[in-house]
Amino acid sequence: MSTEKLNKKKTIDLRKKHIGPSCKIFFSHDPIKIIQAKGQYMYDETGQRYLDCINNVAHVGHCHPDVVKAGAQQMEQLNTNTRFLHDNLVLYAQKLQATLPDKLSVCYFVNSGSEANDLALRLARQYSGHKDIITLENAYHGHISSLIDISPYKFHQLSDAELNPFVHVAPSPDVYRGKYRADHFDPATAYADEVKDIIEKVHKKGGKIAAFIAESLQSCGGQVIPPAAGIDAGGLFIADEVQVGFGRVGTNFWAFQLQGEDFVPDIVTMGKPIGNGHPMSCVVTTKEVAEAFMSSGMEYFNTFGGNPVSCAIGLAVLDVIVKEDLQGNALRVGQHLTDLLEKQKEKHPLIGDIRGCGLFVGVELVRDRLTLTPATAEAQEVIYKLKEQHILLSADGPHRNVLKFKPPLCFTTEDAELVVEKIDLILTGILKYASVFLARAPSKTGVSSMWPAGQNRPTRGSSPTLHSVICKF
Repeated sequence: MSTEKLNKKKTIDLRKKHIGPSCKIFFSHDPIKIIQAKGQYMYDETGQRYLDCINNVAHVGHCHPDVVKAGAQQMEQLNTNTRFLHDNLVLYAQKLQATLPDKLSVCYFVNSGSEANDLALRLARQYSGHKDIITLENAYHGHISSLIDISPYKFHQLSDAELNPFVHVAPSPDVYRGKYRADHFDPATAYADEVKDIIEKVHKKGGKIAAFIAESLQSCGGQVIPPAAGIDAGGLFIADEVQVGFGRVGTNFWAFQLQGEDFVPDIVTMGKPIGNGHPMSCVVTTKEVAEAFMSSGMEYFNTFGGNPVSCAIGLAVLDVIVKEDLQGNALRVGQHLTDLLEKQKEKHPLIGDIRGCGLFVGVELVRDRLTLTPATAEAQEVIYKLKEQHILLSADGPHRNVLKFKPPLCFTTEDAELVVEKIDLILTGILKYASVFLARAPSKTGVSSMWPAGQNRPTRGSSPTLHSVICKF
């Protein structure tokens, strides 16, 4: 490690010079230079502490001593590829498999969520003999070419994007903003029927479905919690747990288990939290799929996947989750956070929806609760104001109007109370400023539905939306 200490401006200048311009950074107009982290906290170069509500990668807490120790000790002894026998590989595979249904018994260790999802597509296509993939609207599965093709969250940003003819996009199962909402008599079946319609169209054209891939809970798509729905896509089901696995949802170790005890995917992909920041990931599948993959005659080899250091770290992460009851903590603290946010929803008209499981929570901001007009600028204002209060939160979703909570699982009830207290103050400021502006410009607008029944609301103003008057308080 270099001993040179760079000032923040020099770091920014070197980043602009040597790092690809497409590599974006949080809070780009005034980025934070993080030099240290521990637990749920991160520290900048001045020693200022920030509460981290963003990093689902540091799953058991930044720089957890047990994880650091396991990696360092193994690194002192040996690190090599998996063509040599090593106990860490098989012991970790055994321990990881014990968290899954028995059917899912064969592991392929790789290095990132993107690599895991790419391998999952190869497995599915080799097993089925078909190419067609069903994905979901607003899905994100990774950054490599095969995954951009199945990630509408990414390819919709391209003005000249052409949908791969083997990729078929089903509606996002969003019961707040989606095609079938909470007032629908059976949104789960309605969304499942959309997938069935896609399958029928593919069959009519002479094709067959290789796999249906879905994030167990959509993250980049806006913290979407789908209704439970059994879907038979005629191919394999790939559950992408890269964002939401390892106890984050609280009630279960894996988010796909929210669909019911009888639901077992054919392939599960893992990443991010699996190594608590160490680059590792995994694909777990059935013996049948693994044997079909082998029958192609092509050997599969991964230089770093499953190396002894990665497996030692993976074992430590699993041990910490159990030892510190982090899944239980996610359930308890996540419920407390959700309860606090629901109270804010009663108070603040900008909050349209609160949704989540465990420590995977979304707060969707809207300018109008009837039309669901996204409060995109307001969401950005919230996260920048929180940064000023030394709290790190992000906003995402197709309209960038959903506040995303995915903190390390050591997050506490006191942390939750602090964040919600600050959000309350920020939203109060937004409402106050909007009220003053609207009171000075009486006319007809459609803003009245932002204010809950029984709550005093500002005089209706002229045509400017809240976006045009926002947040100089």
